Order: sequence, then C-alpha cells, then structure tokens
Amino acid sequence: MNQEVKTIDRCIIAARGGMTLLSQEEVNKMMAVGQGGVYELFRKCCLAVLNCDAKDDDAMAVLSRYPNFDVNLVPRERGIHLEFINAPAQAFVDGKMISGIRDSIFSVLRDIVYQHTEHGSDELLDSFEITNYVFQLMRRSEVHRYGIDPNLVVCWGGHSINRVEYQYTKDVGYQLGLRGADICTGCGTGAMKGPMKGASVGHSKQRIKEGRFIGLTEPGIIAAEAPNPIVNKLIIMPDIEKRLEAFVRLGHGIIVFPGGVGTAEEILYLIGILSNEQNKGKPFPFIMTGPKESADYFHQIDQFIRFALGEEVAGLYEIIIDDAEQVAQKMMTGIDEVKEYRSKNEVSYFYNWGLEIDPALQFPFVPTHENMAALNLHLDRPIGELAASLRQVFSGIVAGNVKEFGVQQIKEKGVYQINGNRELMHKLDDLLQAFIEQKRMKLPGSEYTPVFEVVK
Repeated sequence: MNQEVKTIDRCIIAARGGMTLLSQEEVNKMMAVGQGGVYELFRKCCLAVLNCDAKDDDAMAVLSRYPNFDVNLVPRERGIHLEFINAPAQAFVDGKMISGIRDSIFSVLRDIVYQHTEHGSDELLDSFEITNYVFQLMRRSEVHRYGIDPNLVVCWGGHSINRVEYQYTKDVGYQLGLRGADICTGCGTGAMKGPMKGASVGHSKQRIKEGRFIGLTEPGIIAAEAPNPIVNKLIIMPDIEKRLEAFVRLGHGIIVFPGGVGTAEEILYLIGILSNEQNKGKPFPFIMTGPKESADYFHQIDQFIRFALGEEVAGLYEIIIDDAEQVAQKMMTGIDEVKEYRSKNEVSYFYNWGLEIDPALQFPFVPTHENMAALNLHLDRPIGELAASLRQVFSGIVAGNVKEFGVQQIKEKGVYQINGNRELMHKLDDLLQAFIEQKRMKLPGSEYTPVFEVVK
C-alpha cells in the first residue's frame, strides 16, 4: 500500500545568509545555471532537505514519491527567491517553511548553484588545489567563529543504529555540550543526530546560545542522510573525498560511534592520514565508543584494522566502551593538546592546513565495476596505500547501497566483485557479513540485498 503523500501546492521564500545580497551579474549567472544541467541536482538536493525525518534512505524512492515536486529560481533586485511547487508538507508549519529547513535550502542554493557559477567543471589538478578548494567552501559557508578556542568535535557513525546506541550518542553529546564543545556530523539521523541533540541540552544548561551544529554532506548521499533539524550550518561538498577532508581539517578531534560501511570508510580514511609519517607528532584525538551492547562491534573493527594494517596502527585511536563522561573528558583534554600544538607551530585553529593528506585519499574514486574489481587489496602494500584502497572498497559499497549512481550500476551490471589477498578477503567478508547481520546496511525495517561479492 502506498503511503499518503501530503504536499504544499506553492510557496515562495526569500534568501537568508550569504545568499541575501548578490550582484546582478551573480543573479544572472545563477539563473543560467538554474536552467541548465545543474538544475536536476539542485532539485534533488532541495527535495532531500525538505523531506525531513524521512523513513527511507533511497534517493530514487524519494523522487518517485514526489514526481510533481519542482523548484524555480525567481530573480529579485538584491538576490534570488525560490518558488516551490508540490513540496513535502512536513517541511512546513501552518503553511510556513520551518526556519531551520529554510536555512538549509539556501545552503543548497549556495553550494550547488552559486558554487557552480564560481568554479563550474574546473578540474582540480593537485593536492594543494583540492585542499584550498575545500577551504574556500568552508569559508563561504560561514562555519567559523572567530575569537574562540578550538572546540569542534566531529562525530561519525551510522544512520542505521538501534535505540540503545542512539541514546548513547546523545549521552556523549550531552557531556560534550556541558564542556562547551560544538558538534560536526554527517548531518543525517542516527549517530549523526544524537550527539547534536545531546549537546544542545548541554549548551542550554551552560547558557551557550551560539553553539555550532555543522552538517557536512555531499549530493550523492543527501537523500540517505537528509539534514536533521538541529543542523544550523549545512555544507554540501562536491564528493565524498572532499567531504572527508573537510571533516578532518575543520574538526579538532573525532569520535566514532557504531555504524556500517560508511563509518568503516571514515575510519580507514582517518587512519590513512594519521599513519602518514609526516603527520606523526601532530595531536589529533581519535576515539571509538559505544554502549556495552556495541563492544563486539568495536572488537570486530579493531581486529580487522590490526590484521590488515598492523598492530602499530591501533595506537592511533582509543576505544572506550559505555562511559560517555570519560569520552568527553578525554576528547576535551586532547583538544587542549591540539590548541597548544597549533599555537606553538602557528597552525590555524579554524582549518588544519598542517595535516598531510596523500592524493590517493583526495582524488575522487568512481565506483564502477571495473574500478572496484581492480583495487589492489594485498597485505604487502604500504599502510597508507592499503588503507586508501580499503577505504575505496567501503565507499563503493556505500554507493551501491544508497547513491543513485551506484544503485544504477548494480541494477545494470550486478553486484560488485571484490578481489585480493585470500586471508584479507576472508576477514573483510566476515566484517561485512557482521554489518548485515547487525542490520547496519539500511535503515531499521528495510530489507537489505547485498550489492557486493567478496571473491575468496
């Protein structure tokens, strides 16, 4: 039975934030882009934001439920207004768009349409260009607050977690909020919403009125992880690699909660950076944590990392089980060390230019069947190179699970084939099967069909 879909026939909203004051030239450029090939991407991202608190993580399913949804750019003397046709009703209260959703909509306009007028399809040719481009996107999004000490904690974890795990993410967020930490996540539900929700209560108790709740997403994932209502700064990065770089350069420490393949991708990305010889001695607190019910999950992750990348890599992170207060205390102590190091070495508090990131972790990986099958997954490779390739494995599976490009690839060509060292493939398959058994691949209540086969 089809679920009844309620919509608002027509609504026009005026710009806020950085999109409020635009030149006539900027308006003209945006109108041209808004009518071209970028329009469909803009429409999809707008629909994902408006489809708040959705119970699915399938971009094509969202689009099929709202086939008559449309958005038009309306030029005005000082900027651009947006006209919505048949928009999801849950984004409105008494006919008016919810304020936080309205802000996020104009973040979409800024990061999809306006950004295209600035850079278009310009190709970034080297590592520094990519890092500088990510910085430009961060600066334009106005996520920084000048005059405050480092306090931004990045929280990673899955959108498909159980109630016990979700409550624990709120508990950790609450302890962080009491200590004045701001929160940055992938902006979706589950482990991305819980820390923000908890921190907002902690901030309220400490009378912190300008807390930052930053959501970092990308066009391919926004339908699966639509911005939760607590996000007050939304940034849409062009691809997953730039999204991940934004996390590590913007944040002052990272906490990882239970998750699935996307979380495993993030963990391997960070290990690939922190294991780089040029980053040794640069403090960056990295904690994995969950309730006691998640202890086996972290044991599996830890064992896989140690086998694939070596015992020494385990020294880059700490695992704390079922102690939200200790997690917050250790994270804030680690951030104090970050502040001391950056002050001494004259590294910016707001963007970590000092981290060395290998180009293999920066340039986009396109998860075609050919690229997935060609990944070099052998234990004789340097740690950073193998971590980068394993990151690409999980990134491809994420694409096959929820991203429109990957889902279409699977429909047309069947499941991805993953090949490599026999023993490593056994360990990888065990980990992936555990994710499936623990229902970490899709939202609760959704049936999961594997999009991969590990060739052993």
